[in-house]
Amino acid sequence: MAALAMFGFATPVLAIDPPYQRQMERLSEVMGSLYYLAPLCKIGSEDWRLQMSELIELDEPDDDRRQRLAGAFNNGVTAYSRTHKQCTASSREAHSRLTVEAERIARDIHTRYAE
Repeated sequence: MAALAMFGFATPVLAIDPPYQRQMERLSEVMGSLYYLAPLCKIGSEDWRLQMSELIELDEPDDDRRQRLAGAFNNGVTAYSRTHKQCTASSREAHSRLTVEAERIARDIHTRYAE
């Protein structure tokens, strides 16, 4: 069996996530939700998809992390698109709470991990 490992048949080594990965995935999900809710309720002019794209580029993730961040964004869109078909008071409240959460997470990541 040791011979198999010598010839490259060992399990591949996976990259280690940065300590802020969970926060980045949550931020991505929140931004996806905002991407869906903002135009639904005609709130603000932020381009959440563009901001997410820029955030991913700044973070320079490997392909696996890039896919997880994009997947979290898409999950955020899907989660709200299932239950919010038109703008309601609940939709506006969700947008407000999600905006506060996104700001808090972004600030926390920057404070703890920015160079």
